[in-house]
Amino acid sequence: MIRCLAIDDEPLALRQLASYIEKIPFLELVESCESALDANAVMEREPIDAIFIDINMPDLNGMDFVKSLTSPPMVVFTTAYSEYAIDGFKVDAVDYLLKPFGMDDMLRAANKLKAHYELVNGNKTTVQTTTALDDDTLFFKTEHRVVRVDINKIRYIEGMSEYLRIHLDDSPRPLIVLLSMKKIEERLPRNIFMRIHRSYIINLKKIQEVNKSRVILDADTYLPIGDLYREAFNEYLNSKFLGK
Repeated sequence: MIRCLAIDDEPLALRQLASYIEKIPFLELVESCESALDANAVMEREPIDAIFIDINMPDLNGMDFVKSLTSPPMVVFTTAYSEYAIDGFKVDAVDYLLKPFGMDDMLRAANKLKAHYELVNGNKTTVQTTTALDDDTLFFKTEHRVVRVDINKIRYIEGMSEYLRIHLDDSPRPLIVLLSMKKIEERLPRNIFMRIHRSYIINLKKIQEVNKSRVILDADTYLPIGDLYREAFNEYLNSKFLGK
């Protein structure tokens, strides 16, 4: 687990940043700080592996704060001003997030942190993300907790680099877990789930319609069928097809 601080003088931005950190399984949010001075106080009493810090802050800006540290942790700068990017990398920042940034940008930065951390610490962040309980249940580690999921409630799974978004019938928000498409594909029953695209696995029972090169799960969910997966998907359709 990579122990992190979120540092930003804007309360809304700080809450958003903290929320993103808490959604990533291998990051642990130690504390949210509204100034570099507050962050320094935390770092004097707590071991910190990484900081996500805004550059433009009163009293002591993020860049000067990092430069003042004798042994700085890994750094990801956040700012609304792109002109600071070059300065950020001059102080060996792992990444630079330009506001407003989304979860995908945050995941990219987190991946870089993880790669750097593992290089230095010998891959200590590797975790077991799924555990099988029975044929209908999987456990997923997400947001510092372990969640039990009935596989029949999985609508579809979306791949994002080293992460998955697991979309469920009974949750408005997908679970975000550190796991590969290949790994979860191996754990799911093939008579219920099928990979239709390099980025999508669907629950076959949730299909409402197939339209040209798309699978429609509901009025808002249209998923593409990839060329590499089209033949297998068409074979499935033909096995279920009634009519001429």
